[in-house]
Parts: sequence; C-alpha cells; structure tokens
Amino acid sequence: MNGNKKKYTEENVVKERIDHLLEHRIPWLFFGVLGGLLATVVVSKYEAILSADVRLAFFIPVIVYLSDAVGTQTETIYVRALSKGKKINFSRYIIKEGIIGFLLGAASGILLGGFATYWLGSFEIGVTIGLTMVLNLTLAPILAVYIPSLIYKRHSDPALGSGPVATIVQDVISLLIYFVIASVVAS
Repeated sequence: MNGNKKKYTEENVVKERIDHLLEHRIPWLFFGVLGGLLATVVVSKYEAILSADVRLAFFIPVIVYLSDAVGTQTETIYVRALSKGKKINFSRYIIKEGIIGFLLGAASGILLGGFATYWLGSFEIGVTIGLTMVLNLTLAPILAVYIPSLIYKRHSDPALGSGPVATIVQDVISLLIYFVIASVVAS
C-alpha cells in the first residue's frame, strides 16, 4: 500500500526490525478489518432469509473456508511465480484456474449439497449449497490471480497485500453469492 516493492527474502525477514515489518503489514490488515465489517453488514442484510431458515447459517463457515482455501492455493502458486520472475500467459492461466475452480466447486458442491439434503432433509438447501460451491470455487482462483496482479502493478509487494485483500474480497463475494442463491431458491 505504501508503494514499496521490497522483496522479503528469508534473510530480510530475519534481519528486519519489528517496527518496519509492522509498518508494512498493518495497512493490509486494517483493510481486512474494514472488509470484515462489510461482511458483517452483508450477513445482516440477509437477516430475513436466515430468520426464515436458520439452517442456512450452518453452512456459512464451510462456504467461506473452502472459497478462501481454493483462492489461497492459487494465490500462493501465482505470487511465487511472480516473485521468481516467471513468464505467465495471463489469459490462459486465468482460464485454467477457472476450470480447476469449477471442477473443485462441482465436486464439493455435490458432496456438501448431498450432505445438506440428507442431514437436513431439505433439497432446497442442498441445491443452494451445491450451486454456491460451484460459483464460489470457480470465482475464487480467478480473484486470486487478479488481486495479486493489481497489487504488483501498483508497485506493492503482492506477498504482503494479496492474502488480506483476496481473503476479504472472496469472503464478501462468497456470502453475497450464497445469500442471493438462497433467496432465489427460496422464492
């Protein structure tokens, strides 16, 4: 966020002063706090759908977690490639990661949707979970490539900013997708 693209090698991290390391981390984490508040507002806007069927709340942790996990895997691989100066065909890489995300979303959507249907006896919740997983896990790796790219182009260190920014963006989008699908399926 401060425009410093300093590389944080193992040697730098060990020798760097604590106050300097904090100076580079705090702005990104503050962004996470603001994003967390936004996620809280998103959930509150769908209070009616949660009140109509509180069982939808049971799946919020796994939906957010899996979206973040898929995004983090992609982001880690991509940021490592950036740091090593590897040439990446951006369009091809985005498409490839989107396909991987779709397949992971379909697999987890079938598994979690089936579990929800069986456990709760609700086909509607199962469909909601299944569709949510497909959309979220397709989108997660795409965001996980775009966000570090944008941070890198702004001459900031993507290793510091990508995690907090991508996580909160994915959290908010995951919740929005979940509640929109739940609203559509319920109507």
